[in-house]
Amino acid sequence: MRDDNLLVGTEYPDDAAVYRINEDLALIQTVDFFPPVVDDPYHYGEIAAVNALSDVYAMGGRPLTAMNIVCFPCHKLGTDILVEILKGGAKKVAEAGALLVGGHTINDDEPKYGLAVTGIVEPGELFIKGGVEPGDQLILTKPLGSGIITTALKGEIAPAYLLEEMTHWMTTLNKGAAEVARKVGVKTCTDITGFGLLGHIEEMIRGSGVDAVINVQAVPCVEGVLELAKEGIVPGGARANREFLRDKLVFAEIDEAMLDVLCDPQTSGGLLMAVKKERASEAIHLLKNKRLSYASVIGEITVEKGKGQILLR
Repeated sequence: MRDDNLLVGTEYPDDAAVYRINEDLALIQTVDFFPPVVDDPYHYGEIAAVNALSDVYAMGGRPLTAMNIVCFPCHKLGTDILVEILKGGAKKVAEAGALLVGGHTINDDEPKYGLAVTGIVEPGELFIKGGVEPGDQLILTKPLGSGIITTALKGEIAPAYLLEEMTHWMTTLNKGAAEVARKVGVKTCTDITGFGLLGHIEEMIRGSGVDAVINVQAVPCVEGVLELAKEGIVPGGARANREFLRDKLVFAEIDEAMLDVLCDPQTSGGLLMAVKKERASEAIHLLKNKRLSYASVIGEITVEKGKGQILLR
């Protein structure tokens, strides 16, 4: 069944579904949940909520309502931990200016938590994942490294300072970044999650007849992450992402560990936005004012070959 009001559906791998209500209003719908990525239940709730809300920001919208999705072994862990998870999630929903309106809970052997989120956007201000043009500057708003750090945490070898730094970024809403994106006229945007930076760049340029050139040294990552990668502390998802992108990457001498960082699957990552060249400096200035200290221009869109390739330099 076709409906012309369905502006974004399943035909393209975008971040959320978008349905037009009228000329001035469209609904954004998304859902995301996952097992714990940190030991602290309150922070876990915050991270899961920020991650789910991020899809609305990646589409240029504003979160309106959220519903909890909970799988939890109450018979094993009791309810105190669950209460902390829900408190963390509720805090971030409120910080986003949205309403927590209910949810659903089931017993499960492994905890899982997230949100189903409904947002709104004016159709003319909608961000989509595709549609990049030659000359567009690629800006990343948060540092990479969450997959590697949480892998180190599972092995009980994550330095406390590193976990604290990454938790800060995983619990930072993409609200401010989305506000800046709207102000500088962004039309193409996504958030960095499970496919890693390079995987999401590939989605962004797929079918557009362009290439992306990435300045590897400009890509921000949390200090200490590269050292962990050099020690082989890399999640399996990073290796899977590298294999998927094998025919899409063009590079000469790139450190293997840095390539793992570029493919590291992120939890609650930053926004990746395509900004017109003449507005890139303004965007970085505004992002820094939002306390997004790692915000950087990491590359640009080119038609050097136009085969949907990512050139690492």
